[in-house]
Amino acid sequence: MIRSMFSAVSGLRAHRTMLDVVGNNIANSSTAGFKSSSTVFEDVLSETVRSVGAGAEDGSTGGTNPSQIGLGVAVSRISTNFSQGALQSTGRQLDFAIRGDGFFVAEGGGDRSYTRAGSMSLDAQGRLVTAGGDFVQGWTADAFGVVDSNTVIGQISVPIGTTAPPVATSTIDLAGNLPADAQIGDSFVSGVQVFNSLGDTEMLGLNFEKTAANEWTVTATDGSGTAVALTDSVLTFDANGQLAAPADGGIDLAAGAIPGFDAITVNINSGIGDVTQFGELSTLAVADQNGYGAGILQSISMSQEGMLVGSFSNGVNRPLAQLAIANFTNPEGLEKTGSSMFAATINSGEPQLSVAGNGGRGLIASGTLEMSNVDLAEEFVTLITAQRGFQANSRVVTSSDEVLNDIVNLKR
Repeated sequence: MIRSMFSAVSGLRAHRTMLDVVGNNIANSSTAGFKSSSTVFEDVLSETVRSVGAGAEDGSTGGTNPSQIGLGVAVSRISTNFSQGALQSTGRQLDFAIRGDGFFVAEGGGDRSYTRAGSMSLDAQGRLVTAGGDFVQGWTADAFGVVDSNTVIGQISVPIGTTAPPVATSTIDLAGNLPADAQIGDSFVSGVQVFNSLGDTEMLGLNFEKTAANEWTVTATDGSGTAVALTDSVLTFDANGQLAAPADGGIDLAAGAIPGFDAITVNINSGIGDVTQFGELSTLAVADQNGYGAGILQSISMSQEGMLVGSFSNGVNRPLAQLAIANFTNPEGLEKTGSSMFAATINSGEPQLSVAGNGGRGLIASGTLEMSNVDLAEEFVTLITAQRGFQANSRVVTSSDEVLNDIVNLKR
């Protein structure tokens, strides 16, 4: 009789724990990045009333099975469910979600932690931080926008007012058509703004004059109208209107041809759109040039690979940093530390750091948060099961108490 009471008490404790877990799941049903937990029970020791018996050697009797009485139940484990939560669009620039496996990496107070909650912001120094103020970890790009993910991770900073350095013009791409029926002496002008290494600009004028059948001579002037020396300045077209010379399809301006400017190559056959000589069309124009001036950071965005890209006032988009994504051999071995954070343990394995989309890691969804993976319908069913289990075990205690009371009353 005492056994039944102790078994029932263990059942009360186990189902109370189950209720605690379910209650926590329901409380966090709207918590971004929350992963639900489930309770697993196991029976405890059993008292053997009769041991197993072997049959007689002569075959006259058979063997007997053991007779045992269980001594209750215990919580075997509380496991975490790391299935994907629903993605909810927020439209907020610094809200990120991982579509697939992996964790964001953060560091605060010297301790490294991991999270699926991607609601981030910038602090006063432009450092990317979690909602709890921990520093988001990743790799910072160099001055040329190159990220080396093989180096040690660190804080990601996006200082407001960051300047993108100017890049000197080194190539100009031309495209279009020079009219084949143009008269000797006819000319066509195209202009383009070029940049030096300091970001200073100069207008470069290109004049195409027809000097012979299927032959055009190119001259150049700077913004003040001063002639600029060119090499390979004669263009020759074949009978099909295709460029025949110069063979490399380029006209060169030597360094210093425009004072203070680097060497510039004017591509006639750039691949963007070759210069041709057909019919009566006159469409020659500058398709592109690769220089630009200095620019100020205006906005940031996140690629699905976790690359933080800055948009500058000069029209340049340049990588600023890349988020580090951690994977674990056994994510269920992670320890919850609060604030939607997890800590690595001996059983989770060491974090394996890489970029999003690499090695089975998920991709980043910008302007989106991963919501809790709690299934309320399932939790309410579990809640009913836990309640009924607790109620049934309490009835065992009551029934055992009544039997004990009857035993005590036998003396009367």
